[in-house]
Amino acid sequence: MHIYNIHEAKTNLSRLIEETVNGGEPFVIAKAGKPLVKVMRVDAEASKPLRRIGFLKGQIKVPADFDTMAADEICEMFQGKTT
Repeated sequence: MHIYNIHEAKTNLSRLIEETVNGGEPFVIAKAGKPLVKVMRVDAEASKPLRRIGFLKGQIKVPADFDTMAADEICEMFQGKTT
């Protein structure tokens, strides 16, 4: 994605918009290197939401016997016998 400063975007706005409309990628307009706005087609696909890995860290506790938890009941249901 290209980043253009305000002066450059203002000078070339028609061309930049035309390129974006005709299948080009969105572009960003920045001021003093800080991104301000993103210009994209109205009918462009919305970006996928970010997956936040680890956002429940510390809120869920996994029991120490998780791998063997209820093993007897499960064996009895499937095999009719206990371990």
